[in-house]
Amino acid sequence: MAWHRANEASRRLETIPGVGLITATALVATIGDASQFRSGRQLAAWLGLVPRQHSSGGKVRLGRISKRGDGYLRKLLVHGARTDLLWSRRKKETRSPWLEALLARRPTNVVVVAMANKPVLGLVPGDGPCCVGDAQPGGNIQS
Repeated sequence: MAWHRANEASRRLETIPGVGLITATALVATIGDASQFRSGRQLAAWLGLVPRQHSSGGKVRLGRISKRGDGYLRKLLVHGARTDLLWSRRKKETRSPWLEALLARRPTNVVVVAMANKPVLGLVPGDGPCCVGDAQPGGNIQS
């Protein structure tokens, strides 16, 4: 807890919906300097949050998430996203148009993994917005 309070990157990550104290400290401790990844997509692949590709020729076929990488971080991010989605349903909060459209056309578990992937995409410098809500830590997570 004291390390989290002293680490500015961990406190910034905690402002993302679905990312709490444990997830933020685990992300900073495991990833360290996010600039070692070329893109947020590469970081998400490292965590195992992107679908496997079974493509040939011009046909792109996406499968289930690869489940490679750090299972603990992936589990924390998915559980945080699921909790965020459940709370927004209970409170009947207005969700982002992206999330509403995704919920209309995809199963809930697929939406949860997509929500878990959102914060990770913005951790790498220069990769743009990171999450469904307004909190956008962006940039390098190492302070």
